[in-house]
Amino acid sequence: MSAISVGQAVVLGVVEGVTEFLPVSSTGHLKITEGLMGIPVDDKSVVAFTAVIQVGAIAAVLTYFSKDIARIVTAWGRGLANREERYHHDYKFAWWVIYATIPIVVVGLAAKPLIEGPLASLWVVAGSLIVGSGLMWAADQMGRHKRGEDDTSLKDAMLVGSSQILALLFPGFSRSGATMSTGLILDLERVAATRLSFFLGIPALTGAGLYELKDALGAGVDTLPLIVGTVVSFVVAYASIAWLLKYVAKHSFNAFVVYRIVVGLLLFGLLGTGVLTA
Repeated sequence: MSAISVGQAVVLGVVEGVTEFLPVSSTGHLKITEGLMGIPVDDKSVVAFTAVIQVGAIAAVLTYFSKDIARIVTAWGRGLANREERYHHDYKFAWWVIYATIPIVVVGLAAKPLIEGPLASLWVVAGSLIVGSGLMWAADQMGRHKRGEDDTSLKDAMLVGSSQILALLFPGFSRSGATMSTGLILDLERVAATRLSFFLGIPALTGAGLYELKDALGAGVDTLPLIVGTVVSFVVAYASIAWLLKYVAKHSFNAFVVYRIVVGLLLFGLLGTGVLTA
């Protein structure tokens, strides 16, 4: 039988949609929610389910940024056919996204047993939430916020893309938090860092979801909860993306830093008192 019911899938879809692109760790919040609902966080079917419903959030990004993506893909196609078009920033950016995805794919495949085993512990999530908050605060303070999206380079893409590994290995660190923080350290504007985080997350998260799909179905997760969780994730994530872009245009990341610390400390308390098990 499936480890996740339709009702639980709705709750997890909402959590995934809200937190996937906010720098608060979707994986961490999903694991906390699963723990509170009595769902075993290290169960293979649960791990697979979590990866699959991320596709709903990614579909929201594809929809929200469809015009940008179409422009970049078109420029990439023109560049492949015409050498003169290869000097266009969009053509180069398409390749940068591909290059920047390679590190997380390699580490993800090599460290899969650790990611689905010891590193899936809620103790790791709690610690990563707090440690990641420190990085986010420091990045926001030291970044000069002077470079726009058109000023990004291959170096920027590789560093930001590689920072996704932190969230992969340490659930709770937050993929969005790691990539946005790296962008800020590289002096990108908050909106530019946020948009770059979105674009670099598309291939990584889509690939993870599709890769885990067969395992999710084979591990006993019913098709209906998967569909429900994915659809809910899509709707909520779309609204979350729109809100975040408006928010970072006028605010710092301090609110997220404080929130992460509070959640991390609360999680330590729940684990320490036995309310939740790791």
